[in-house]
Amino acid sequence: MADAHAFLADLAVVLGVAAITTYIFQRIRQPVVFGYLVAGMIVGPYLPVPLVADTATIGTLSELGVILLMFGLGLEFSLSALAKVGPSAGFVALVDTGVMFGLGMLLGRVLGWGVLPSVFAGAIVAISSTTIIVKAFAEQGVKGRVASLVFGILVFEDLVAIFLIAILTTLAAGAALSGTGLGATTLKLLLFLAAFLAIGLLVVPRLVRAVVRLGRDETTLVVSLGLCFGGALLAVGAGYSVALGAFIAGSLVAESGHAHEVEKLIAGVRDMFGAIFFVSVGMLIDPNLVLAHWGTVVAFTVVVVVGKLLAVSAGALLTGNGVRTSLQAAMSLTQVGEFAFIIAALGRDTRVLPDFVYPVVVAVSALTTLTTPMLIRASGPAAAWVDRHLPRPLQTVVGLYGSWLERMSAGLVADDARRLVKRKVRLLTLDAGVLALLIVGTSLRGPAVSTWLAEHLGLDRALTSLVVTIGAALLALPLIVGIVRVARVLALLLAARALPSAAGRLDYAAAPRRVLEALLHLAIVALCGVLVVAITLPFVPPVGPAVLVVLVGWLTLGFWRSARDLQGHTRAGAEVLLGAFSRHLARASDTESDTAAMVDDGRDLAALHRVLPGLGDPVPVSITTASPAAGRSLAALQLRTETGAIVLAITRGDEQLPLPEGHEVLRAGDVLALAGSTEAIAQARAVLSGRTPAATVA
Repeated sequence: MADAHAFLADLAVVLGVAAITTYIFQRIRQPVVFGYLVAGMIVGPYLPVPLVADTATIGTLSELGVILLMFGLGLEFSLSALAKVGPSAGFVALVDTGVMFGLGMLLGRVLGWGVLPSVFAGAIVAISSTTIIVKAFAEQGVKGRVASLVFGILVFEDLVAIFLIAILTTLAAGAALSGTGLGATTLKLLLFLAAFLAIGLLVVPRLVRAVVRLGRDETTLVVSLGLCFGGALLAVGAGYSVALGAFIAGSLVAESGHAHEVEKLIAGVRDMFGAIFFVSVGMLIDPNLVLAHWGTVVAFTVVVVVGKLLAVSAGALLTGNGVRTSLQAAMSLTQVGEFAFIIAALGRDTRVLPDFVYPVVVAVSALTTLTTPMLIRASGPAAAWVDRHLPRPLQTVVGLYGSWLERMSAGLVADDARRLVKRKVRLLTLDAGVLALLIVGTSLRGPAVSTWLAEHLGLDRALTSLVVTIGAALLALPLIVGIVRVARVLALLLAARALPSAAGRLDYAAAPRRVLEALLHLAIVALCGVLVVAITLPFVPPVGPAVLVVLVGWLTLGFWRSARDLQGHTRAGAEVLLGAFSRHLARASDTESDTAAMVDDGRDLAALHRVLPGLGDPVPVSITTASPAAGRSLAALQLRTETGAIVLAITRGDEQLPLPEGHEVLRAGDVLALAGSTEAIAQARAVLSGRTPAATVA
């Protein structure tokens, strides 16, 4: 009875303090998760506050919070959801997690940590917090394209996190960090997942549908929670974490088609135990340890914020999202949360990580949780500032890139084109895989080979080590060259599908094709390099990142030269557009037709598409007296930032303006030539007509 009373007292203290802190933080418009962490510090053992809860009791309850949080994430994930978010979000998530995993491992090595602790550091910073972002978006009303992209990225990142937790659980239990051990661990995990999913897909969706048909919420709730905890127990029995089992159980329930009903039923229970989980995290924050390692806290915070800003924005831009959408998505994902806590707790409990790391991770999460709403609010002005200060060649590339992607997708419809691209992708994957195996194999077996050579040839051990290293480098060089060459061929194929050359006449698409080829070449090599470095960094000294930086820098210079050439090509195209507009005006004058009829005619612009294919499909838009754009400058409208479309030219009576600057003020009667993707031009026309408010109006 005494234990029951002690448990009741602990629960009352935790929930009571959490209620007060979260109320206060909601009133001051700060994330409620941070309120839970503060509540944990208040009831924890490290602050002199006479409200102390038993750490062991709350830790046990927090385990239930982990299970329910992961089950809730699984409910939001299904195979249909994975198909819906598409390859775009998957690509961005791959770039983000790969870059951040490598940066985290690199930071761990710089701080003097061992190999396995550095791997944990990479996993800790790799995954953004779904819980924090969902709450921040709900509080700030973020919707539309940015929300769809961010949630799509989070779906894939959650999958990566579950895989990392499963791998790290095995490694922390004592498995060797070797290529063979990692392969065996991965195979075991895949077999477990295959068996779990195969049996689960046969049983769980049918069971849930049968229970829901009964029409009793109580029964549905009990069965769902039973599946949740049963999945967690099954994963623990197989040697994995409860998070993995709960996540899979949630995804299996989602396949029943009743995830929404189940999520509504478990929401209250999940939120309560989720709050206890975050409070338990706060209870483990030792302010003295955090202050003693403030440099580590700052270093990890900078890596999380800056690394995710660069990785997510670069990945989003490459998938055709504009500057504004890419930066908003990147600034929304600059935090770590529940997965970081789970991974850090795993490392602490298995003694892989020192005791000070867990409070440091929580402090980093608290700082990034506080900055996330601020960054989300500042993302619009930041995107406008970045767009204004981009060099003109980059502004042109960003504006035209969306239309190039559309044409590339259309060009890959043919079976022969897809076969060629798939063949090059397979070659690229093979080269990258062999390179990673060579590096890992040299690291693991190189000392043994050096010893064997020293014994059989009678040479000095240092000399044989140098010979093995040089031999591995000579073997790696053709593979690196092969990756660069195959990536260039693949980039050529894709660019040719977007902007094919015309046989027998002047190639007007040469300049934009060179830019697209250089950009794709840079992106493919960078992606392959990031993945190879992320795989091999635990086994070798941090030489790979330096090689990758040099290689990417060299390709970036080539891209910049092509982009500057494109600027001249675009200016020439804008002048040709102005000539077409002049003929439109003359025809309109001769036939006494109005401006709208002249603009909608479009016969000259159809011919321009054949002459200037790299400029997409220029669309004329007239500014009327009723247009809200009349009397406002292009910079004030933020047309390119908001929509992704660029203004190639303006015709204003006898005045002609190719590639107008941002200070140019629009007037009634102006005819604008817009270029960009179909979606970007549609949004730009809506802004210019007043159907959608521009950024400064909103």
